[in-house]
Amino acid sequence: MLQDTLIIGCGDIGVRVARFLQGAGGHVFGLARTDESAVRLRDCGLAPVMGNLDDPASLAGLPTTGKLVFYLAPPPGGGPFDSRMRNFCQAIDPAQLPIRVVYMSTSGVYGDCGGNLVTEATPVHPQTSRAQRRVDAETALQEWGRQHGVPIVILRVTGIYGPGRLPLARIRQGHPVLREEESPPTNRIHADDLAVVCVKAALRAADGEIFNVSDGQPGTMTQYFNAICDLLQLPRLPQVSMADAKQVMNPMMLSYLTEARRMDNRKMLEELGITLQYPDLETGLKNVVEQLDQPNMGYFGSVGH
Repeated sequence: MLQDTLIIGCGDIGVRVARFLQGAGGHVFGLARTDESAVRLRDCGLAPVMGNLDDPASLAGLPTTGKLVFYLAPPPGGGPFDSRMRNFCQAIDPAQLPIRVVYMSTSGVYGDCGGNLVTEATPVHPQTSRAQRRVDAETALQEWGRQHGVPIVILRVTGIYGPGRLPLARIRQGHPVLREEESPPTNRIHADDLAVVCVKAALRAADGEIFNVSDGQPGTMTQYFNAICDLLQLPRLPQVSMADAKQVMNPMMLSYLTEARRMDNRKMLEELGITLQYPDLETGLKNVVEQLDQPNMGYFGSVGH
């Protein structure tokens, strides 16, 4: 029988994780920052717990005792440290420890690997402040877990796509993409597959384990945008050179295009017993497009890691 669960960071992935747990008979709490968030979580069948990761005093009394905890919240913007993770760890009373914490980090912690294959043994080398904050969060949580005897599992997640996560705004606005021959490899995972990985990591992974989370089929960002345009029968975006991209693309997009790595997902598949529902971009995007006409399916975009 599943333990009760607390999800910190109940966005799209958090709600997907909650649905899997609820389907297995679990009772799920979710941290809510605002009254609106609380209503949304309640509508999804979660029990909202009010608290703000940026306000340590509001985190007193979190229902962590004996629970599985999924920490899916992003760091704050700016600087090399994740104050939210530190606030969370400091808020937990040593007499109210969870039985395990699963942290959703990012593959960005590896930095630029020159397109080489990246395993969990590859040293971290964060090259953006965003990735530095993730390494800080991993380190702070692992140290806290060792101090209090709480098992910690780290998921280093690649670019997430799925219903509600396509970069349609960029496509509709006609933003250019990098020339195919200059575009580095990127990695992705469908949101539903990621939710399953989160749950299985909580149930099966040993303390201290780290898993790369990817479908194992790297492609370029340009291929990704082209595939979306083709499926939706939209014109493909114009392509520009890297020199021109540095003049017209925002820093966030450029950061994805200046780091190249190919993620090895064998440990995830073998040790967690994962069979991906969407093992490649083609099957994953077809699933997304099939849901375009469903109500309440807003489409906004993350482009990847």
